[in-house]
Amino acid sequence: MSGRNNNKLPTNLPQLQNLIKRDPCSYTEEFLQQYKHYQSIIEVFKLQPDKPNKDLSTLVMFMAQTAHCYPQHLEDFPQQLKSILSSQHTVMDSDLRMTLCKALIMLRNKDLISPSVVLELFFELLRCQDKLLRKALYTHIVTDIKNINAKHKNNKVNTTLQNFMYTMLRDSNATAAKMSLDVMIELYRRNIWNDAKTVNVITTACFSKVAKILVAALQFFLGKDDEKNDSDSDSEDDGPSARDLMVRYSTSKKNTKSKKKLEKAMKVLKKHKKKKRPEVYNFSAIHLVHDPQEFAEKLLKELESSKERFEVKMMLMDLISRLVGIHELFLFNYYPFIQRFLQPHQREVTKILLFAAQATHHLVPPEIAQSVLMTIANNFVTERNSGEVMTVGINAIKELTARCPLAMTEDLLQDLVQYKTHKDKNVCMSARGLIQLFRTLDPHMLQRKFRGKPTEATTEAKIHAYGELVAKDYIPGAEVLEVETKPAEEDDGWESASLSDDDGEWIDVHHSSDEEQKELSEKIQAMPEEERKAKAVAVSASRLLTQEEFKKIRIAQIAKEVNSAPGKAEKRKNIEIDSDEESRGELLSLRDIEHLHKKPKSDKETRLATVLAGRTDRKDFVRKKTKLNPHASSTNKEKKKNKNFMMMRYSQNIRCKNKRSFRDKQIALRDSLLKKRKRLMK
Repeated sequence: MSGRNNNKLPTNLPQLQNLIKRDPCSYTEEFLQQYKHYQSIIEVFKLQPDKPNKDLSTLVMFMAQTAHCYPQHLEDFPQQLKSILSSQHTVMDSDLRMTLCKALIMLRNKDLISPSVVLELFFELLRCQDKLLRKALYTHIVTDIKNINAKHKNNKVNTTLQNFMYTMLRDSNATAAKMSLDVMIELYRRNIWNDAKTVNVITTACFSKVAKILVAALQFFLGKDDEKNDSDSDSEDDGPSARDLMVRYSTSKKNTKSKKKLEKAMKVLKKHKKKKRPEVYNFSAIHLVHDPQEFAEKLLKELESSKERFEVKMMLMDLISRLVGIHELFLFNYYPFIQRFLQPHQREVTKILLFAAQATHHLVPPEIAQSVLMTIANNFVTERNSGEVMTVGINAIKELTARCPLAMTEDLLQDLVQYKTHKDKNVCMSARGLIQLFRTLDPHMLQRKFRGKPTEATTEAKIHAYGELVAKDYIPGAEVLEVETKPAEEDDGWESASLSDDDGEWIDVHHSSDEEQKELSEKIQAMPEEERKAKAVAVSASRLLTQEEFKKIRIAQIAKEVNSAPGKAEKRKNIEIDSDEESRGELLSLRDIEHLHKKPKSDKETRLATVLAGRTDRKDFVRKKTKLNPHASSTNKEKKKNKNFMMMRYSQNIRCKNKRSFRDKQIALRDSLLKKRKRLMK
């Protein structure tokens, strides 16, 4: 029993640590003894800082664990650790450096050191060539800043750290600058630092000479997830898809239980897909840029002189086009630059067409937008190109003119709408989409046969001149309401109209049989334009409108797409409302350019690859020829199959059919003709 070491406190630090946390006053003497030992080891460490020291690591963690018990004795302990790391972090052992950092994290969690001191030190330590250390520091920095701003925004600490990060982004060490940028992006993504100052600090990284920093900053503004998030999403896609669930249901026993199980699985799958959608936080970041005009000009200058890969240049073009389109900037040098890439053989040309359409708006001078439009028309919409190329070109022209209608000329429009009767289905449907667009913008630019049936909306449609601003002092469509104040619960009959334009469905405006609705509609339609406007002004100025009243106004405005113009024939019953105009947001989608109404035919290689991918391993279904003795040799009959034909041609087992000579063929033909002649004569 004498060999047992149960209570040797000077050497059993975990036991002493436990006792101190329970009763600090009773073990002050033992603690001071360890503290003196720690000070002596520190002096030895300063003489040889590059050598590992396990005793120092153990004592540092012991002091960090018990620091809150003796704050008066360890008042200088955090500052001492900070000074050691600041001066010796480049030469000290990696394990010891990690231990000191963990000790500082522990002290920070106990609020024994200010956050700005620790975080500034950790940002400096990001320069170390230690991947594990950088990962641990990154996690603590993000978590600590999140905890600081958990209850309320700590502007003092945030401002200090943001100023320090601004200097870190310009650091000569690329790794430290990249990690600092990642911290800021992560804090913005978590809505901790989602202010304009953070965004404008990140804009400086878009001009970095380091490719990784440049790409990370561009991905932040373009809203692309990093590789870590991509790998996470890939791992989540391993579950069954909707097609797999339908196949399981179709091949299983049909009953109520399996049907309910399928419906429940489909709901879970739909909910899971909604959760996996990336957060759209990048568009607000573009809005928070202080000077977007100067930012776009600098990016264009960087793009023109860039020697990066083509993918990086594409990202720069994408960001510039978004800035120009969202903020309606004047960047005239950008359009000739992008026109050089508008060729069908250009790599990623559909994305470049998207950038060209995204960078246009109603304030772009018509002559500049027309040059881009003519380039697309001359290079894409020609008979020498395939149907897919022509479709992409017409789609790009449609999206560009939707944002800048003055770019289209009547002569070019007359040429493009002639493709309505093209033999290719995709080209035909794209041309029809262009016709439908100008029916809503300005039907007078189309020929009479393409204008369609005139409605109230088409008679009011008009493309305004460049710079013309139409500001109304009333709510358009408010004439459908009464001037007197009405309770929100009353119904004027407009509620019964079938409205589902958000999904692009067919709308039956005459679905309601309410006589009041018909009378009100006919009454408003018979009003002169001045009287309608006067009533709309009176309604708008009389009171604040409710949501129900706005809904009635919206349905009445949609009804104008159906109602025939005054003096024309009876209005149509059904109309397909194109919701693209209403759903068109600040950014365009690549599907708007690449949209094909008919799937193109696959080539031989694609079909062959599909066939090979669908084949299964048929070894289980082939007859297996097994031998009683696997080491036995083959028979003579099996050996004959592998022998050369010239060796076996005179064998009796080979029956070959000799070829006839030309003379024999003549005789056989003569005899067959004579027999046929005799049959005909009989």
